[in-house]
Amino acid sequence: MMVLMATTTKRAERRADALSKERIVGAALEILDTEGERALTLRALTARLATGSGAIYWHVATMKDLLAAAADDVIARVMTEAASGTEPREAIRAVTLGVFDAIDAHPWVGTQLSREPWQPAMLQILESVGRQLQALGVPEPAQFDCASALVNYVLGLAGQYAAAARLLAPDTDRAAFLTTVAAQWAQLDPEQYPFVRQVAKQLPGHDDREQFLAGIDLILAGITGKIE
Repeated sequence: MMVLMATTTKRAERRADALSKERIVGAALEILDTEGERALTLRALTARLATGSGAIYWHVATMKDLLAAAADDVIARVMTEAASGTEPREAIRAVTLGVFDAIDAHPWVGTQLSREPWQPAMLQILESVGRQLQALGVPEPAQFDCASALVNYVLGLAGQYAAAARLLAPDTDRAAFLTTVAAQWAQLDPEQYPFVRQVAKQLPGHDDREQFLAGIDLILAGITGKIE
């Protein structure tokens, strides 16, 4: 009997090892990218991996943990691909723009980043930005505030993309949608919304990526202006 139990345990361990957390996260990424966060269920995951729930829970405790691991995987690739050995200011631009592109390509990442500031993916971003601020010569007492300003700006983007992913269909025509919004802005009360009416004409043709990077440059200009 003891021999049978030991053999069964070893087989279970071999199955769990053959599956691996990396394969589970990879399958989760495929589901998230093609079908969205709501489609990531235990049933969908077991079907895609042709395995049982026990084998999955051997490596991942909950779906919440799996989402965090998937976001961590995406952000880890951004950190790896971001320019290294470059001037700190350019490195910050590369890291933050890499996060922008990752959220653009994987809208569910924006939702995940907005959930918990202490998750590994967020810590990776904070660490990367913080190190470059240190290399830039930002005084230690100001480093946390400067890093927070940059990371919170990225989080604002994440929140916007998360909201858009929830509210708009994936096949929404961006130009048509923004043209409609711009037309609504143009009809606002000119005394109450003079600025919004003024910029309405710029809304349909603006480039989100360029505007995001312009914001990063404005923050960096403020930071470097304080230390120069």
